[in-house]
Amino acid sequence: QVQLKESGGGSVQPHGSLKLSCAASGGVVKFYAMAWFRQAPGQEREGLAVIDGDGIATYTGSVQGRFTISRDDAKNTLSLQMSDLKPEDTATYFCATAPFIRLEWPSGNYDWGQGVNVTVTS
Repeated sequence: QVQLKESGGGSVQPHGSLKLSCAASGGVVKFYAMAWFRQAPGQEREGLAVIDGDGIATYTGSVQGRFTISRDDAKNTLSLQMSDLKPEDTATYFCATAPFIRLEWPSGNYDWGQGVNVTVTS
């Protein structure tokens, strides 16, 4: 089982930017898919972006064009650059990894980090 730890969360004003990072340990994720999910209070977890072992990224519609997922396999890290943040982006953000990840399956059998909070407020 891979251990994941997110960092970079915090509070930001609307239209601001924030970069999240996820460090993987206990295994090599080079050939695995890695993804970002989020869960807002009282809502179900939703998939945001996934990047496969070949570096091909897919985004959900609500973050397309605003968020960019990237990975550095040499450092076993995953990142999420978020821009033009909105109050509705307020949530706990989780990274996940597995041989295969689908954003439509937020309850999949993935290895998960503990999450990091992002608050967008004026």
